[in-house]
Amino acid sequence: MSSEKNDVPAWEQRFRAARVSLPDWADDAPDRSLYVSNATGTYEVYAWDRATGTHRQVTDRPHGTTDGALSPDGAWVWWFDDTDGDEFGIWRRQPFEGGPDQEAVPGLAPSYEAGLALGRDGTVVLGRSTEEDGTTLHLLRPGAEAPEEIYRHAEYGGVGDLSHDCALLAVDHTEHGDAMHTAIRVVRTADGSTVAELDEVTGRAEPLGLACLGFAPVPGDSRLLVAHQRNNRWEPMLWDPLTGLETELPLRTEDGRTLPGDVSAQWRPDAKALLVEHEFEARSELYSYDLADGRLTRLDTPRGTVSDATARPDGTVEFLWSSAAEPSVVRSTAGGVVLRAPGAVPPGSVPVEDVWVDGPGGRVHALVQRPAGEGPFPTLFEVHGGPTHHDSDSFAAGPAAWLDHGFAVVRVNYRGSTGYGQAWTDALRERVGLIELEDIGAVREWAVRSGLADPARLVLSGGSWGGYLTLLGLGIQPDAWSLGLAAVPVADYLTAYADEMEALKSLDRTLFGGTPEEVPERWHASSPLTYVERVKVPVYISAGVNDPRCPIRQIENFVTRLEELGTPHEVYRYDAGHGSLVVEERIKQLRLEIDFARRHLGL
Repeated sequence: MSSEKNDVPAWEQRFRAARVSLPDWADDAPDRSLYVSNATGTYEVYAWDRATGTHRQVTDRPHGTTDGALSPDGAWVWWFDDTDGDEFGIWRRQPFEGGPDQEAVPGLAPSYEAGLALGRDGTVVLGRSTEEDGTTLHLLRPGAEAPEEIYRHAEYGGVGDLSHDCALLAVDHTEHGDAMHTAIRVVRTADGSTVAELDEVTGRAEPLGLACLGFAPVPGDSRLLVAHQRNNRWEPMLWDPLTGLETELPLRTEDGRTLPGDVSAQWRPDAKALLVEHEFEARSELYSYDLADGRLTRLDTPRGTVSDATARPDGTVEFLWSSAAEPSVVRSTAGGVVLRAPGAVPPGSVPVEDVWVDGPGGRVHALVQRPAGEGPFPTLFEVHGGPTHHDSDSFAAGPAAWLDHGFAVVRVNYRGSTGYGQAWTDALRERVGLIELEDIGAVREWAVRSGLADPARLVLSGGSWGGYLTLLGLGIQPDAWSLGLAAVPVADYLTAYADEMEALKSLDRTLFGGTPEEVPERWHASSPLTYVERVKVPVYISAGVNDPRCPIRQIENFVTRLEELGTPHEVYRYDAGHGSLVVEERIKQLRLEIDFARRHLGL
């Protein structure tokens, strides 16, 4: 915690404190790096020349910028330019040293972004997603004036990676119609012909997912690092699309244990070893895996969450780490801090407690934080988005603010969450929303029974999918909650499906097992609007007017019904997309939520 006196409340200090993402670096110019920071009060892309120690802000837009990439030679910074947070736009690029922006791939109309691969020889592959065209991938060859289309399909997909020599392109796709389980196709960039395919959905009763993790980063090596779910969790393997050889990796610790959680990996720069990332029960750790002798060595990282990591050419590993009690920092396995945001370090917060509760689908893991004093406390159930995501032992300014105001905070990794095996993640199909609420309800009962939570002051809250579960929960469990706070939620699922971006339409068809016309009863049973008449408690909703994920029209439909029913509610609409990248806007939104809760709970 900062030792300086400050009249600004601790919770606002946490939001205003500058923070940085893990710096990415150019493959062939590793001293040139790129990161995202909110140092100006808005999240923007920054270039960092490690050789000279200079930092430069690359983008400067009212609504902020977070999507950026470096060309392998470090000469160009690429960034995605949308309109007011609507995620619909084009890629631009700027010289690393600074200069005017230019349209990166002229001739392509704005779209939703579906991946980008920048090759060492100047080859560019750019992915686009639109309702009219589905997914299209476009190849710009070195020296060419215009791109050519190399892939097209109505279902969602995206750019995987280019091989070191740029002769092969890996494509992640869902042509089989299951957006939760991607297949991989490798094609030749010379003519778009298929080299090989990995598909573990088609013809299977139990579909399995695959994900491209990258081609080997050395000349003459066509191996592709792939994530698979063959053992009821994510773990890596090697696949050579030219020979068809698959090499599964027996990731066992030095004492013979198998890593129990989801495992991902990335190549080390010499392609002789992998950097392995292990996520299990809301925490993560790093290992190095030697491909020659199969030795798995744990790297020294503190207990908590490594949200991102990268293996540098000098053999060190840099990683972005935090815990619920300690703010994030970019560290190195060589020791010390690699990059620290300017200004004061934000105040810390309260450590999390692990709670396991028996639910209808198995043991449910929850993370609990208690404020000072004796319970029972007013309690905020903060529901994560995704849904294929999970809450972790990592630093978050939002929950810390509620703790400062005397609330206990409970976060539930309901069925659908990652980090607990494939079966747990896949369980929410067809009974969308209802399954998650069963798990949240089980943890709620524990919170009251244990004396943690005051049953008269229980707040259900969340953003995105968490906002959806909040509105659905207020109707499905009307006697369980004292009020609801829903940020950028799905509120009317049928209208949301009609208006949302194409990638999410594909996911929704997978979750429900069909379109609204094909399985109307499932969509009806899972839409918050279906149960709006049963909502008994005050509701607060915030919404971005340019949101392509949870569009504004379906939220207005829900609000109209609240007005007709006379249900107490407040709505805050802001000029951005699926959340804001402006720090003061985030503070304003949380201040409004806390004020709403305190007024209606009599605090």
